[in-house]
Amino acid sequence: MSMSKRLQIVVSDQEAEEVRQAAIRSGLSLSEWARLALRQAHDRQVGPTPEQKLDALDRALACEHPVSDIDEMLSEIEAGRDLH
Repeated sequence: MSMSKRLQIVVSDQEAEEVRQAAIRSGLSLSEWARLALRQAHDRQVGPTPEQKLDALDRALACEHPVSDIDEMLSEIEAGRDLH
């Protein structure tokens, strides 16, 4: 069984009202809205999980983009620039 901790954050009256309104718009309690916002901020900072990275790689590979030797591709890109 995990224990819960209380987190107190000091904000201005205006910030408190803006957060309260955001929670109402989301249909969440203020506490749940704040927990969700903290989780989302944490996830953005931490970045994708290894599973998410592998999933993104699988999706990219499924697109069947053209591939070639990097030097050949760069050469083709440069040749294309000379067409103008």
